[in-house]
Amino acid sequence: MANRTDTAQGQADPGLSAIMSERRQLINLAYRLLGSLADAEDVVQETFVRWYAMDRPQRDAIEAPGAWLTTVAGRICLNLLGSARARRERYVGEWIPEPLPERREWTDGVTADPADRITLDESVDMAFLVVLESMTPAERVAFILHDVFRYAFAEVAEIVGRTPAACRQLASSARRRIRASQAPAGPTAAQAGIVREFKQAWAAKDVSALVGLLDPDATVIADGGGLVGALRRPVTGRERLADACLNVARLAPDQTLLERTVNGRPGLVAQQDGVTVTVFAFRIAGDRITHIWAIRNPEKLRPWTGG
Repeated sequence: MANRTDTAQGQADPGLSAIMSERRQLINLAYRLLGSLADAEDVVQETFVRWYAMDRPQRDAIEAPGAWLTTVAGRICLNLLGSARARRERYVGEWIPEPLPERREWTDGVTADPADRITLDESVDMAFLVVLESMTPAERVAFILHDVFRYAFAEVAEIVGRTPAACRQLASSARRRIRASQAPAGPTAAQAGIVREFKQAWAAKDVSALVGLLDPDATVIADGGGLVGALRRPVTGRERLADACLNVARLAPDQTLLERTVNGRPGLVAQQDGVTVTVFAFRIAGDRITHIWAIRNPEKLRPWTGG
């Protein structure tokens, strides 16, 4: 899990470099809370705007700038999560968190050092983020701040606007949701081997091999955001899922599948004429694939495309 950043206290006037040094911590927090890198960047930008909107004496009075920035960013995220449900109701098709590549695979040219944006660990696993989506905003914020970033419940309470005891209960409820939905992850090498076999079976259009790698109740969910073609509803059942894969192979015969790390786990990237068109994240239990998330919304594929 990501560790809380130590921030200098008692600085009279933290300079731009000191404040910007908190950017990585804030991006890490906001991405986990919102499941969107674009939204996380907007939150951090707004947080910095509020910092510099204060006059010099106001900033001087803040003993721990990092804590102040985290509190503000957390509250902005909480407000955004509160309105996210309404936005999702207007979203075309299924909504899946934005996928993240491994550090060395970042190709987004938007910032000077995008590889430092997100620390990849189990708290950005796609299956983990999907479970977070089922939580209430307060549960999600309390859990991420306490269990992932190790903030005390007294500090969490200031952000969530509830008592420390209430925040403890929120985090406990979130923890139960995680335990109930998460199967123990196998070794990364074993997962990578299963994903590789899946890729090979898909490329060979081998239905039997595909079915053999899938759990009987395997599910695929696609996110096109109404911008590109994608499954409008989840497909469940390994035979139906295998047929869906073959259908994609027929519709896009020139598609290239590449093995890549997606949110810290073995995944696949589909490219057409050298352009990333789909990122696949997997959940694997034992030696079977139980879930596949196919992110096709081009707005969510910015980190995977050339800047």
